[in-house]
Amino acid sequence: MGYQNVIEKGSCHLSVVMPAYNEANAIYKSVLQTIEELSNFCSCFEIVVVNDGSTDDTYEEIKKVSSVDKRVIPINISENVGKGNALKFGTKVSRGDLVAFLDADMDLHPAQLESFMAKMENENADVVIGSKIHKDSEVDYPLQRRIISRIYYFGLAVLFRLKVSDTQVGIKLFKGDLIREVMEKILVKRFAYDVEVLVLCSKKGAKIIDHPVKLDYQRGGPWGRMRIKDLWHAAWDTMAIFYRLYILRYYDKEQP
Repeated sequence: MGYQNVIEKGSCHLSVVMPAYNEANAIYKSVLQTIEELSNFCSCFEIVVVNDGSTDDTYEEIKKVSSVDKRVIPINISENVGKGNALKFGTKVSRGDLVAFLDADMDLHPAQLESFMAKMENENADVVIGSKIHKDSEVDYPLQRRIISRIYYFGLAVLFRLKVSDTQVGIKLFKGDLIREVMEKILVKRFAYDVEVLVLCSKKGAKIIDHPVKLDYQRGGPWGRMRIKDLWHAAWDTMAIFYRLYILRYYDKEQP
C-alpha cells in the first residue's frame, strides 16, 4: 500500500479513517480540505481513505489525492459490504496513537477534531463521540431523522445500558490501541456497527464522553441515503449484538 515508508509505527499521532462510497465527485476536494484542517492543529497525521466498493471512480480519485500527499493512504474494497466493514479495514492498517472516524461527505467538518482531541486529553477519556443531542450542538437535521434517532437511543439505553446520548454521528475519536483491539471483534458490517463498537468499548471499561458537533446536513431529503428497509436491518443488527453479548457470550471468547 506504500504508506509504511512515510509513517512508521508509533510515530503517527492521529489516524483519520474515512470510508467513502460513490463519492467520486467530491472525495478529492474533501480529503484535501481535511489535510488542510488537520495541519492547523496536528503535526503528524495520516488519512486512511477506504473505498467501499464504489461503482463510480471514487477509488481513482482517492489514488489521485494520495499521489499529491503521501499522508493519504488509499484502501480499496472491491465489493460494497458496508461502512462498518470499511472502518474495520481502515482501522486495521492505521498507525496513530489516536484513531478518528470521519464521514467523507463533509456534513461534519474535520476542524472539529481539534476540540475532540482536547476533550479526550482534558477528561482523560478513551473515546469521544459526537452527539447531535448534546445541548451545545449546532444541528441542521430533518425532523424525521430526529424522531427515529430518539426512539433508537431509548432502545439502546434499555438493551445495553450505554451511557451515551447518540451513537450514530459520523465523527468519533478513540485511543488507537483500544479501537484496534475492539475492531477485531466487530461483526456488524453495515447498519449498527457504531453500537457494536461502543458496546465493546464500554465492556472493556473505556471512558466514553459525548461531545457537541456542528452538523450541516447535505444529503438532501429527510432520509438522505437511508431507506425504510435500512431501519429494519438496523434493528435486526442491534438485536443480533444483544444476542451475541448476553446469550452467546461471543465477545468473551478469544478470537482466532
